[in-house]
Amino acid sequence: MVVAHQPWQKVGTRAISDSALRLAMVAAATQDRPDLVASPLEIDRGGSSYSIDTVEQLRAQQPDAEIVLVVGSDVVGDLHTWHRHDELKNMVVLGVVDRPGDVGAEPPPGWTMRRIAAPMVDLSSSLLRARMAAGEPVDYLVPSAALGVYRQWHADQANADEAAAEKESSS
Repeated sequence: MVVAHQPWQKVGTRAISDSALRLAMVAAATQDRPDLVASPLEIDRGGSSYSIDTVEQLRAQQPDAEIVLVVGSDVVGDLHTWHRHDELKNMVVLGVVDRPGDVGAEPPPGWTMRRIAAPMVDLSSSLLRARMAAGEPVDYLVPSAALGVYRQWHADQANADEAAAEKESSS
């Protein structure tokens, strides 16, 4: 599970969580799943995160591996906006997970697609962010280990901000 460093289609549209926090949350969420690995590949590369760059890097490391790019059906209609999408479609199998409201979405012509069966859960990162901003609970919506990482990170940030404010006021 590759964590984006700077998700280029989101930059400037909303606040983006620190990539180190997102990586720690994915690592925590997958810690009991040996078949899933949290990867810092895009974070280590730095700059804007483009799927094509990641696929090229993975292909260089494992030239014979089948690379399945897993996406939600809600983004399938936007694949034509992705950086170098015409090249990307020839390098991956698109693994599509149906999402509520987008069941059966088909990619643009030229993509090789495999539908991935998964429970249909009407949950999005936007909904989680809105609930958290409103002070509403997200317990049972987010793996408890990932939520623990998030809460600790924000507690540490608040303590650092408080310490910086105290230092500034005493100067």
